Amino acid sequence: MKATLGFLLIASLAAICQTRAEEHPTLPLGSSAPDFNLPGVDGRNWALKDFAQAKILVVVFTAVHCPTAQYYEERLKQLVTDYKDKGVALVAIMPNDPKSVRLDELGWTDLSDSFAEMKLRADERHFNFPYLYDGDTESVARTYGPVATPQAFIFDAGRKLQYVGAIDDSERVQHVTTHYVRDALAALLAGQEPPVTKTKVVGCSIKWAGKADSVKAYLEKLAAEPVSLASADAVVLKALRRNQSDKFRLVNFWATWCAPCVAEFDELVTINRMYRHRDFELVTVSVNRPDEEKSVLGFLKQKQASGKNLIFASADREGLINAFDPDWQGPVPYTVLIAPDGRVIYKETGSIDPLMVKRAIVKALNEKKPW
Repeated sequence: MKATLGFLLIASLAAICQTRAEEHPTLPLGSSAPDFNLPGVDGRNWALKDFAQAKILVVVFTAVHCPTAQYYEERLKQLVTDYKDKGVALVAIMPNDPKSVRLDELGWTDLSDSFAEMKLRADERHFNFPYLYDGDTESVARTYGPVATPQAFIFDAGRKLQYVGAIDDSERVQHVTTHYVRDALAALLAGQEPPVTKTKVVGCSIKWAGKADSVKAYLEKLAAEPVSLASADAVVLKALRRNQSDKFRLVNFWATWCAPCVAEFDELVTINRMYRHRDFELVTVSVNRPDEEKSVLGFLKQKQASGKNLIFASADREGLINAFDPDWQGPVPYTVLIAPDGRVIYKETGSIDPLMVKRAIVKALNEKKPW
């Protein structure tokens, strides 16, 4: 019976995947390049005709939040540099519906896939190619049919599709053995057929519109998580600072009477939801007095702060402050990111810049990834 149920589940999942693939079929080899007219991060709209002078056009579907796509950002820039004088043009298109991306899918990024966040990523990474937004309608993505990000479509001078698939055979550059896109470009520039014309693509699935209800259900599940509050004495605070948890620990000291603390608290909850399934944890520490515990807990419940929450165990604030950090003079908000070995990676007295905090967290977590 269990084997039968397992087979039925696998068959059902396979049918779902097949249905989704049939809904957005990948453009067949030999097809003409579908037209597009999309806004770019540079403030102008780009259309297929804007690349009319190029001998070869490379269209890459990529995304901001996808960790696999991030691996390829520098490689795309290098492709542009290496081939711009050979008549090759490259344009990148972001195909995902931002409303269909869950917070836990953002655990490997500082930014999601909105047009505004695309602009931030392009500016930070100094993209040297047009980066276009298709997330509102996904109309262009539906005509090309990418299955994952990043995925390349290479069109010849007649704008016929000659290659579709992966950029190369490994997201980790030191393990690459076959450069599919470069090999295809070399062949086409020499008037030959690419040695490989189609490959499968390993990367993040396209976030097609229609998943908003799933995202809503996920947020409702998070909202139902229990919220608790525990006392923190000097011993607890010293241990908090030492950080022997094997996780990167973001500690935020705050108070209900602190307007900047209250204003930024939602951002901290979001950060925790983004990264908590990796080697990360958020710990909030209220510097309210112990007799204010009820109001502190009420605020935490209102904010759905289901992470680890502490409150000063006594009115001896100076002693408790010194237990965590003798150099901290006591103003809140005060936020510290601590590595598993106790190093302070990020520190801010006053309001945080959420993007800077996310970048510090992602950088720290990614440095632990295998290369």
